[in-house]
Amino acid sequence: MNVAVAIGGLAFLILIHEAGHFFTALAVRMRPRRFYIFFPPALVKRTRNGIEYGIGAIPLGGYVKIPGMHKPAARDLEGQFERALEEAPWLERYVEPMRAGLDAGRLEDARAGAPELRSAVERAELSEPARRSAERALTDVEDALSPDAYWRAPVWKRVAVILAGPATNLVFAIVLLAIVFMLGVPADVTSTVANVEPGKPAASFLQPGDRIVEVNGEPVDATQIASRIRESEGRPVAITFVRDGIRETATARPVELEGVYRLGFSLTPVYEKRDPPAAFALSAQRTWDVTKAIGASLGRIVTGSGRDEVASPVGIVQVSSQTLESDYREYLAVLALISLSLALLNLLPLLPLDGGHIAFSLAEGIRGRAIPREAYERASAIGIVLVLFLFFIGLSNDVDRLRGG
Repeated sequence: MNVAVAIGGLAFLILIHEAGHFFTALAVRMRPRRFYIFFPPALVKRTRNGIEYGIGAIPLGGYVKIPGMHKPAARDLEGQFERALEEAPWLERYVEPMRAGLDAGRLEDARAGAPELRSAVERAELSEPARRSAERALTDVEDALSPDAYWRAPVWKRVAVILAGPATNLVFAIVLLAIVFMLGVPADVTSTVANVEPGKPAASFLQPGDRIVEVNGEPVDATQIASRIRESEGRPVAITFVRDGIRETATARPVELEGVYRLGFSLTPVYEKRDPPAAFALSAQRTWDVTKAIGASLGRIVTGSGRDEVASPVGIVQVSSQTLESDYREYLAVLALISLSLALLNLLPLLPLDGGHIAFSLAEGIRGRAIPREAYERASAIGIVLVLFLFFIGLSNDVDRLRGG
């Protein structure tokens, strides 16, 4: 159940990211063509005001199709029409005018030929794969030729639409973290046992509700218990506790967990709540601190010293599900951190990430003309390789953690 909730939280963060793109595109009159909860293919869909809304079959995140991310080119037709032209060679006389218009930069001529080509495709006797490919290519070119295409928009509109996704994740992180501070965060602990981890040494003698009073025969307060156990360095530790008014003592050998010696129990925390102004101020400060830490971590990855800090979605779900076992507030705090991480990762100036689209839009604004499609494709190929590299580093780290390595 916890894993399902953790996966749902990650999917929700991706969904609100896409919703940021969608609603900002609507606001600047760059009408998206599709908005899906989850990824296509569609299980359910409905078209309203020219936008296809649907629920996809792949249950993760969301999907938004913004028209004409690039200036259309003749090869946008050629590749996907290849099979249709093999099955119905006579379609060439309808494809050629559009192709010639795109080649020569006469976009209005190309747009004028689209209705005739679509009508011809509808009349042609084509196999279903050939028809789908041809219709998809024609739809994409028509979208790219439309007045509300992304590539036609002023730079500020393009940047606003793309920046809205990471900005939504950033705002969500700040708001959610502020809510956590208002609900209360651990400020101290008591001597009372809150949870005991199954299979760990403490499980043989401690129960939730027990109050620890001594470690190795010496009285301790709540803040000293963990340090006394860590100082044992694996040697047997005597724990004296009170249960139902009865004083008992048991001895166990701590085990090394996550680099420190522990018996496998946690103490009941004392929560401190903040009022809304203080909660938002603290949330903004913590967000900035984490942003600087993530930036430094990315720098260490470049030098090779920080590669063990990278996590994939597998690790994200694992950490999220673990925090759910302890306290829902900890889970919400981790969810806020993941949202912030998604925002910062997407702002890296690499295509196909949002930061790459922003960088290219700004470069086109400075140049005063569109960057050639070939440059986009080369940059995207490099960006995809780098993103996959990060993903596989994170996945390797997660596998090692799951194996206990």
